[in-house]
Amino acid sequence: MKTIKALMLASTLAFSNPGFAHGDEDHSAPSGPVRKEQKEWGIAGDAASATRKLEFRMTDNMRFAPERIQVKQGETVRLSIRNDGQVMHEFVLGTKKELDEHAALMMKFPGMEHSEPYMAHVPPGKTGEIVWTFNRAGDFDFACLIAGHYQAGMVGKVKVVAAARS
Repeated sequence: MKTIKALMLASTLAFSNPGFAHGDEDHSAPSGPVRKEQKEWGIAGDAASATRKLEFRMTDNMRFAPERIQVKQGETVRLSIRNDGQVMHEFVLGTKKELDEHAALMMKFPGMEHSEPYMAHVPPGKTGEIVWTFNRAGDFDFACLIAGHYQAGMVGKVKVVAAARS
């Protein structure tokens, strides 16, 4: 009975949203317009509004370089994410709570794919990009949520410094 329920769940997930399957395909270039949805950590930005570019490297030792960044509240930043490893990696912005929840889901469904403006899936040797407006002050996170990578410590921190009040 458990096997039948598991198969029913798997087939439901497989056919209910065909956009959810991680693989080795290049997910770095979003297709269509970017969905702008306010998140705790900001909102998708417009490339023309980016005031600076930050470059990241991802490696198979399950680390990002740099592991910490600081931006100003209201700043739109172009994040360039290079995968210097031999396996697929991703860069996902979020809160620790959301990343924890998503990482747990990825462990259960390692083939899950997602395409949000705060995520970049980057094949080996390729570069992905996120343009993000950090419009809320606070401490946020980024991580690779591919099954096992987050658990191995592939995480980083974003400090968004509050805008000065006049």
